[in-house]
Amino acid sequence: MDLITIIILSIIQGLTEFLPVSSSGHLGLFHCFTDQCDQWDAENVTMDIAVHVGTLFSVIVYFYRDILKMFLGLRDIATQKGLTPNAKLLVFIIISSAPVILCGLILHIIEPDWLKTLHVIAWATVIFGIILWHADAKYPESKTIDQLTFKDALIIGAAQILALIPGTSRSGITMTAARYLGFSRAESAHYSLLLAIIAISGAGALMSLDVIKSGNVSLGMDVLIATILSFISGLLAIAVMMRFLKSCTFKVFAIYRIALGGLLLALLYGGYIA
Repeated sequence: MDLITIIILSIIQGLTEFLPVSSSGHLGLFHCFTDQCDQWDAENVTMDIAVHVGTLFSVIVYFYRDILKMFLGLRDIATQKGLTPNAKLLVFIIISSAPVILCGLILHIIEPDWLKTLHVIAWATVIFGIILWHADAKYPESKTIDQLTFKDALIIGAAQILALIPGTSRSGITMTAARYLGFSRAESAHYSLLLAIIAISGAGALMSLDVIKSGNVSLGMDVLIATILSFISGLLAIAVMMRFLKSCTFKVFAIYRIALGGLLLALLYGGYIA
């Protein structure tokens, strides 16, 4: 893959992974509009996961304090101190991540081709944009992560399953679920980004095995470059979004999703793109 393509992929991933607009949807659009749809299951899949891994590192760096809390929570559990606040955070992250891991493995085995179409991306972009708008406009924003319950964690985890549909947005659907549960916008984004750690780690592990098995040194270098670039852009995106959500709403993201999805549907059903 040429350097320009790697740079574009990395920027797209860094800017969209943490915004509720669907990074996988944007990456899929990029591949299709550059006539690479038929390669989605080959080199592009590895590169897409590589840029996801880069953004994983950016989450870990930005939320290092929370990572430390979870490690302390693991220690508390191991030493039988019970469900301390740190232990609860770790348990809730695991509970919220379990459903999508299980369903993701099932989809990995089945590999349904219909999930990879522009029609699915377009409809998901519009539908979940509308749902995000509704959740953000109609529900309170008073709860914090410290007030998270087992029920909340399970509901958010169940919602995250929908992120397996390209165009839904993993961060978008988890933020939407958190808003429906009454969490503030910043806290919804905070918990959503912590969930990304496990979700992206699993995909990254599979990618690493594929690269090792392929023995493709050139592909390995491409992966390294993409990971570094997406890490930088992702770190900047997190910082900007977290500051933005302290005083603004998700409305702008919902409008963007609806407009983008609407345009895609018009082009698809108008016969301008296949």
